[in-house]
Formats: sequence, structure tokens, C-alpha cells
Amino acid sequence: MNALLDTNAIDAQMSQLQGWRLNQDRTAIEKRFSFRDFPAAFSFMTRVALVAEKMDHHPNWTNNYNCVDVRLSTHDVGGLTKLDFGLALAMDGVL
Repeated sequence: MNALLDTNAIDAQMSQLQGWRLNQDRTAIEKRFSFRDFPAAFSFMTRVALVAEKMDHHPNWTNNYNCVDVRLSTHDVGGLTKLDFGLALAMDGVL
């Protein structure tokens, strides 16, 4: 079972991320990825989808032409877990 992270753990995990922000109630992290065009954005989403499937942890995201807006939260526990930060790091590594 994934355990909710406390405030100190969330802050420690956030310090390892670039460009991610906590939502207002600290239950999710969010980031906008911008690309040169739609194929580049869609390619990013395809690569991340393969990683997310292996992790069995899937992002909430939207794509509008060259931008991908991502929101990560572990729904079954109602907040942030190590899975969210692991997927965030993996997404940054796909770039």
C-alpha cells in the first residue's frame, strides 16, 4: 500500500524536482511541459505512458498543441506518495 507523505517528506521530495509546484491543498504536484510542436508533445506523452504503465501509476494530463499539463496524485490514498515523485522524476528524465 502506498503511504501518504507528511509535510516534511513532501518538502524534501519537492526540493529534488525542477519546475514542479504543489497545488494549493498540497495533495498533488503539477507541471507544464512545452515543446516545439504537437508531434514532440505527443511523442513525450507516448514515452511517459510506457513508463507510467510499468509503474502502474498514471498521470492526469491534458495536451493542447505543444503543451502537456500534468497533475500527479495517488488517488487511492487521496494525496501524494513516493509514486508521484518517482513518476515526476521519470517524466523529467524522458525529456
